[in-house]
Amino acid sequence: MVFVTGDTHGDPERLSKSALKSLNEGDTLIICGDFGFIWDKSKAEQKVLKALSKRKYNICFIDGTHENFDLLNAYPLTTWNNGKVHRISDNIFHLMRGQVFEIDGLKIFTMGGGESPDLDSRLEDNPWLKYEIPTKDELLEGANNLEDHDCKIDVIITHEPSTTIKGFLKLGETEAVRVTTLNAYFDELSKCSEFDRWFFGSLHLDKYISNTYIGVHKAIVNAHTGERVKF
Repeated sequence: MVFVTGDTHGDPERLSKSALKSLNEGDTLIICGDFGFIWDKSKAEQKVLKALSKRKYNICFIDGTHENFDLLNAYPLTTWNNGKVHRISDNIFHLMRGQVFEIDGLKIFTMGGGESPDLDSRLEDNPWLKYEIPTKDELLEGANNLEDHDCKIDVIITHEPSTTIKGFLKLGETEAVRVTTLNAYFDELSKCSEFDRWFFGSLHLDKYISNTYIGVHKAIVNAHTGERVKF
C-alpha cells in the first residue's frame, strides 16, 4: 500500500515506529516535501537515517522549499519504479521532479519544489536555495511524462498546491496570496490531466478540500482510498 503525509522537517517523532505502526513490510510512505533529514550531515542526523534505513517499508519524499540541495544532489541518481530518484539507502528515496512512478498499482506523478516567501533574504547565506524553484526543463519533463501516460494518472504529489486551491484556502486572509509560476503550472496540470487524488504539504494543514484535493501535514492518508489512517 502507498501512504502520504506532510512535511516532516527533520522531526524524528514524525517517523518513529509508533507513528508509522500501520505500515507493513513492502508498503511505501511518501512525504510531500521538506523531509529535513538531509540537512547538515550531523551525527544525530546520520543516526536517524541509519535507523530509518532498517525499516521494512519504503520512505520516499519529494523536495520542498527547505532542503539542502547540495547534499541531496550528491546522492546517486538512479531509476526506481519507472521514475528517477536519488537513492538515499535501500529503502529511502528522493522522488525527482516531473516523474511518473508506478507503485503498488498506482501511477503517481511527482513535482517537488516551490518558492519561499523569504527566498531573496536567505539566498545570500544559502546560495543552494535557488534550486528550490523547478526549472523550465523540469516542468517540461513533467508535462512530457504525463503525455506519455495520456495524461491519465492516479495520484499527484506536490509540495505546493495550484493557484486555485491556494487562493481558496487563503480566502479569509488579508495579505495578498503569493502566486508563483509553479502554482500556475499546477492550474494547467489540473485542467489537462485525469487523476483521482492530489496531495500537497506546503500549507501545513490536514484538510480535505474535496475528495480530490487533500492537504496533508501530520495525518497519514491512504493514497489508494483517500482515507486517513486511524491509530
